[in-house]
Amino acid sequence: MYDQYDLIAVIGPTASGKTRYAVQLAQQLDGEILSADSRQVYRGMDIGTGKDLVEYGQVPYHLIDIVPAGEKYNIYRYQHDFEAAYQDILSRGKRPILCGGSGLYIEAATCGYYLPDVPADQKLRNELDTLPTEELIARYEAIRKPHNTTDYDTRQRLIRALEIAIWEEDHPVTHTSFLPKNTKYLGISVSREERNARIDRRLAQRLDEGMIDEVRGLLESGIAPEDLLYYGLEYKFVTLYLIGELTREQMEERLRIAIHQFAKRQMTWFRGMERRGIQIEWIKP
Repeated sequence: MYDQYDLIAVIGPTASGKTRYAVQLAQQLDGEILSADSRQVYRGMDIGTGKDLVEYGQVPYHLIDIVPAGEKYNIYRYQHDFEAAYQDILSRGKRPILCGGSGLYIEAATCGYYLPDVPADQKLRNELDTLPTEELIARYEAIRKPHNTTDYDTRQRLIRALEIAIWEEDHPVTHTSFLPKNTKYLGISVSREERNARIDRRLAQRLDEGMIDEVRGLLESGIAPEDLLYYGLEYKFVTLYLIGELTREQMEERLRIAIHQFAKRQMTWFRGMERRGIQIEWIKP
């Protein structure tokens, strides 16, 4: 059924059931799973990122728990790590199945993007952060034509894009050069109402399972609060609660809303993939 494809990608928003579907597919096809989740790469960040490793059973998985919490992993490193794991799976005669909801990671893995290896320049970032967003966009577009509006759909991404553009003006840059994959994209489709209900149930479950203790343990291990804030969502809001900037009730309510908004942004990204010519077969779990 999927023999003509190099890779099967099971994608969808948070709480859609994509991991369960990908595991079932891997069991049927003698496959192994490659994660496309920007936060599941971190060790010790288990409950908040929803690794749900028990769901994998005997199915091998890759690109989970590969760097320590507190580190700043990036899309350039992910593309290299994905390619190594992908080639390893093929070399053993297994079927690679990508599973995740991080749109940029999914496209970096499957579309052969050329990504620059540009070091972070915190001094420049601080300077750029003092400028209004409109000026940042103007400076960026004066240097290069944006690929699409996702180059600066958040201020953080805009500053990073401008940082890269400025660096490339004066330095030779090493780019990745991996070929695009012939990919079958399977999108897990649930209604907005059902998705939000699942998010609410899962959040309550994670809180019961000890998510606050997980974040407390990360802080006590020496990871700075600002590093956990950087990871967003569960780690941001639980950290704000633990350092006394939010009450428990405020934390839960704001986190619930933030995850709903995040899922909506994921769907917006997937629709953008379709507009860019990527065919996604949407299926109900």
